[in-house]
Amino acid sequence: MTAANRPAIPVAKPLLSDEEKHAVLEVIESGQLAQGSRTEAFEHAFAEYIGTKHAVAVNSGTAALIVALQASGVGPGDEVITSPFSFIATATSIIACGATPVFVDVDPFDLNLDPNRVEDAITDQTAAIMPVHLYGHPARMTELVELCEDNELALIEDAAQAHGAEHQGRRVGSFGAGCFSFYPTKNMTTGEGGIITTDDDEVARMARIIRNHGQERRYYHEYLGLNWRMTDLAAAIGLVQFGHLEAWNSARIANAAALSQEITAVETPKVREGDRHVFHQYTVRISGDRDGFQQRLQEAGVGSAVHYPVPIHRQPIMQQMGFGEADVPVAEAAAASVLSLPVHPSLTPEDIDYIATTVNRVARAE
Repeated sequence: MTAANRPAIPVAKPLLSDEEKHAVLEVIESGQLAQGSRTEAFEHAFAEYIGTKHAVAVNSGTAALIVALQASGVGPGDEVITSPFSFIATATSIIACGATPVFVDVDPFDLNLDPNRVEDAITDQTAAIMPVHLYGHPARMTELVELCEDNELALIEDAAQAHGAEHQGRRVGSFGAGCFSFYPTKNMTTGEGGIITTDDDEVARMARIIRNHGQERRYYHEYLGLNWRMTDLAAAIGLVQFGHLEAWNSARIANAAALSQEITAVETPKVREGDRHVFHQYTVRISGDRDGFQQRLQEAGVGSAVHYPVPIHRQPIMQQMGFGEADVPVAEAAAASVLSLPVHPSLTPEDIDYIATTVNRVARAE
């Protein structure tokens, strides 16, 4: 089938079925729409999957980051070391707590926070380290945990893209306070939603209070909190999706392996030995005219996206707010070269072959 008569391949494709529809209808018919029994069941299932004592569901991945930071005691005057190469919520969640994001460069191997550079950035004001498990590849958590323990810092994992990823046999989200997103294009979805995973009883207790207007008892507000709660409608979708997560992750991993075997004309993603990359994104690196490369893929019916074209510290709002200073050449080079290709579970072997063939053809024509 030629590009002219084959369907375009989208870069992402949420998977929803009648199972989710029926689960939502059951919640509607029950009359319990807000946070309730489905949310609690979802929390228990996700905590068991990650391997933590607690999971606290919220209404977005951004909410998970804000609530986890606040529950860990991060506030005005504090600094949080994080990556400049991520979605902007990684940094704005820190700012929302009154703290200052400190951007440290990434490891060229996987584009995750570089522990060797983190140590030099720790000051008396540092309260936490927030690595990002970018694209579904785990950050170097063994080293980051050691830095946090040695310096008595909170560890907040931005695991928004890494449901089921593992570092040295241990699931991400179990090293510190894990923050996951359930946005529609993630490896599983609740429509919108997020969750915090932790073994720390006090962090979990405070997260539950903060997500519910700062109240532990109804109408007695002892802490500053907002409405960050997940609805039972979202949790019902999440429970169905969760049942498919491992199969979908396995499909993503297999699709990524097939793409990497066939794509020879551009740099393909690497996976660190001993880690499990769940390929929320399959991201190659393009030398030369990336915009032209992307345009030619689109013309051939292969979807793609740039994650991310501008490092966080160079975003206009960061410049305006005074958070624009950072010496991060690896992150800036990545922003100029990365391109994400389709890897979602809906791909067929024919799709994978077509994507790889098209990428090779376009790259060699450059």
